[in-house]
Amino acid sequence: MDEDKNQELPELDLEAILKEFGGGDTEEPAQTEAPVEPEETTVTQETARIETETVAEVTEAQAESKPEASVTGDTVRLEHVEDLREEVKEEPKGDPPAEPEKAPEKTEEAFSGNWEPEYEEPMGEYIPPQPIPFRPRVRLADLKRKIIAGPEKRYYTLSEQGVGKSQIALLLSLLTTLLSAGLTAAYAFGALSESRLKLVVFVQFFAVLFSALLGNRQLIQGVTDVFHKRFSLNTMLFLTFVACCVDGVLGLQEERIPCCAAFSLEMTMAILAGIERHTTEMGQMDTLRKANLLDGLFRSEDFYEGRGGVLRGEGNLEDFLDNYQALSKPEKTSDRYALIAFLASVALGAVGGVFHGVTFGVQVLSVSLLAAVPASFFVAYSRPAAILERKLHRVGAVICGWKGVEGFCGKVSVPVSYTDLFPAGSVLMNGVKFYGKRDPQEIIAYASALIRASESGLSPIFDRVLESRNGCYYDVDAYRTYDNGGIGGEINGEPVLVGVLPFMKEMGVEVPEGIRVNQGVYVAVDGELCGLFALNFAKDLTAVGGMAALCASGKLQPVLTSTDFFLTETFVAEKFNVNTRRMAFPEENVRRALAVRKPESEAPALALMTKAGLASGACAITGARALRSAAKAGNLIHMIGGGVGLALMAALTVLGRGDLLTPNHLFLFQLVWMIPGLIASEWTRTV
Repeated sequence: MDEDKNQELPELDLEAILKEFGGGDTEEPAQTEAPVEPEETTVTQETARIETETVAEVTEAQAESKPEASVTGDTVRLEHVEDLREEVKEEPKGDPPAEPEKAPEKTEEAFSGNWEPEYEEPMGEYIPPQPIPFRPRVRLADLKRKIIAGPEKRYYTLSEQGVGKSQIALLLSLLTTLLSAGLTAAYAFGALSESRLKLVVFVQFFAVLFSALLGNRQLIQGVTDVFHKRFSLNTMLFLTFVACCVDGVLGLQEERIPCCAAFSLEMTMAILAGIERHTTEMGQMDTLRKANLLDGLFRSEDFYEGRGGVLRGEGNLEDFLDNYQALSKPEKTSDRYALIAFLASVALGAVGGVFHGVTFGVQVLSVSLLAAVPASFFVAYSRPAAILERKLHRVGAVICGWKGVEGFCGKVSVPVSYTDLFPAGSVLMNGVKFYGKRDPQEIIAYASALIRASESGLSPIFDRVLESRNGCYYDVDAYRTYDNGGIGGEINGEPVLVGVLPFMKEMGVEVPEGIRVNQGVYVAVDGELCGLFALNFAKDLTAVGGMAALCASGKLQPVLTSTDFFLTETFVAEKFNVNTRRMAFPEENVRRALAVRKPESEAPALALMTKAGLASGACAITGARALRSAAKAGNLIHMIGGGVGLALMAALTVLGRGDLLTPNHLFLFQLVWMIPGLIASEWTRTV
């Protein structure tokens, strides 16, 4: 086998191959006509060149001669190349069989210009790792998807339900209340004769049924609450309706006027509470569905001087959706009171029935149930919440349920930064004036270097002025800050001061007469005034409103976290018209530490804001505290009123004075306790 292969080897000369494939006119050097003489371990440079060219041309011819394996273009079939390489690299005849030696590595120098790499199995294309692109719209797109699936869908559901029918029911219930009260008052003052008594009783009984029909949602909700293991004010209202119906039937038999006006008044307030809950939820969903950003307020313990702090960070929509429908603490308190009042009323009715007859006991029961719950008790929480929501809707904020309300209670510090006081575009440079013989470009560079070293919010403004003049950037040595509105340092070995006008005068810098630019930045080099940069600090309405709200609250403490030298106590008081005695101005190192504080990753958001600015966060904090105070005050007032009513009923029951249990007395009692209850619900208007 080896001999046959060695005999065929001399036929592989370049001229014969070229003639066979139509290339015979090509002349080659004489040494290529000799047969190839194999060597022991290496291949000559010329043999390698011939091998490469021969392999390429023979492979192309074979590819064209086999239609079943034809390819297009410059594609080369690797199996034919490998077979031809084996034939060319056979060992010479007569050599003893030996272990195949590893062929030497073919380098680019060995093959000169005709080098071709050895064929290997094709590998996939190498794709270098790509950097993660920063896409600021990704979070906005994700937020929009959540909003569409949550708040926007809920908003349109509430819109379809509407409050039109409830508003009509409220109006009719109010008219029914006035009609019932007017009839009983007319009869009591003798405007109606005794022969009309049965008609009056019948109208009163019909008014109870009509009021119940108008407030059927509230009555059904009261029954449903029982199945959810809750005894609510609506449950109390349903039981009161049953007692009034029984008392009305007995009143028709005895020709006694039942207490229907008081029941109609309670039903009117219950319907109003339902409307307010609906509009509050709809307003919250409307605020969230229009959001282009979503920030959250988070509670952080031990923020400044032992006080808790409210930090602003990235909000999460689920923090609101999971908590806004949860029962508040005042609602739970009113539920417990309703159950106790019901049991007390039943006990009084039982006592009256035992000692003074069944009819008197039913009358005591119905009147006790009405007296135990002042009518405005139904809106003690819903009304202040609805008033607050309308205010928060204008500033783009929502509170995450009662959990968020309680998170803002107590002594709290609120950090205030430069961007909170002066949003982008609110500070402009009006002009520059230079003094002395120094180069103006140098003065601008010195001022820009010091302001940049202080990390002031004015740094972008001064840098733009410096770049417009093609100025130089300098480093600051021995930088320091002063408490009276200035900064200083050494630049190019010269002492430089930058600050407000009072600071320059205190530092002994001579200021020419007639300069009264309070909103300006002064520059002094080596104790000599060299420049004045006049600035215009425009008043931002959101910042003014937010500062006013924060400084007006007793237990809130705004803490300045900005290191800007011009933000002194005097400047803030004059610019924002607030009392800064409740505001904290920490040292510079403390401000820097507070400015970088971030909320904990697992902390739930207490409120969400859809607009930038200080007003949204400030109104959310102060509004939550006002809502808590209003709800607590309303519960206290109504429970005291209900307790007084039960005490009076107990006395009348023991004395058996059924003649004093008149509809007019009960209606007047309801009106008296409604006044402080409604006043307490207005507490959130002060936000």
